[in-house]
Amino acid sequence: MERLDSKLNKIGVSFFQRRPRKGFSFSLESIFDDVRQRLQQKIQSTTFISKCYNDGYLTKLINIIEATTRQNKSEINHITGEIHFLNMLMNTSTVVLTVLDCGMIHRKTGFSKKVVKWLYLKMPVKKSKLVTTISEVTKKEIIKYTSCDSEKIKVIPVSINPIYQSNLKVFNSDKPKILQIGTGYNKNLVRLIYALKTIQCHLTIVGKLSTEQLQALKDNTIDYSNVYNISNEQLLEKYIECDILSFVSTFEGFGMPIVEANAVERVVVTSNISSMPEVAADAACLVDPFDVESIRKGFERVINDEVYRNELISKGRSNKLRFDPDRIATMYYEVYEYVNSRS
Repeated sequence: MERLDSKLNKIGVSFFQRRPRKGFSFSLESIFDDVRQRLQQKIQSTTFISKCYNDGYLTKLINIIEATTRQNKSEINHITGEIHFLNMLMNTSTVVLTVLDCGMIHRKTGFSKKVVKWLYLKMPVKKSKLVTTISEVTKKEIIKYTSCDSEKIKVIPVSINPIYQSNLKVFNSDKPKILQIGTGYNKNLVRLIYALKTIQCHLTIVGKLSTEQLQALKDNTIDYSNVYNISNEQLLEKYIECDILSFVSTFEGFGMPIVEANAVERVVVTSNISSMPEVAADAACLVDPFDVESIRKGFERVINDEVYRNELISKGRSNKLRFDPDRIATMYYEVYEYVNSRS
């Protein structure tokens, strides 16, 4: 069945998104808002927000039933965000599933891990016509956990918000401002704190701090400031104010702050594992996130070596072009065309 709007000759796409929580910023939703806007001449879109928060199995069941009743069997049904399981009762031939990362499995053990793996990956991937993900690293993980055909998964990077533009700044080598995005378990903040102990700097942390992180900041006498629940515009100001972006995570599905810093033209120190080398390419200083000394040496090098620092910033100007929003929107449209022609 050809899934085109009869009047406008557009491909019909229904987007399914998680219910937003107050005080949390869901960047993926804003990305698909942008995709819809850029493809408005090519797709006829409808957006459904889940009725319940993604809290427990009962709320998941309610959301699954609601999504099943809302699916349009004459359109493509695109499930975004972390609500992969919504397609449990849907018509497989119409479903596009986006998987950001496999972090939900990393955080579980024993029987819970088996349940989560089935609910969030094995079943949803099997019940999808095509899966999109944001990095080759995550694609490999999906295949590892589901044993699905690699041809079923298409890698589409995250697009950069157009508000991130070049904003030149004289580098403060005496006391650089280091920007740390995120305080979650994978953001590796405590090791970063230990690494910066002997470096004269100011650390700006975006994200709510835990008791352990606050204690580490105090014990290591780090000069720092902390903000959270800020707008995109306020976050942009933090990029503009900083000299260095720190993103030494132990795991990432993607790593958008790397590209955002590239776009603003700030030097980046990031991890040499997971998706980060893929996202950064040659436009960042790569360090071992599990080695405090490696992290420290990375920061010391970008602070003290002006030639190296400027080389990384220059390469960042080219790297950001890979994540152009129009390019990313076109990649999603190609997915819709493919599913539309085979449904």
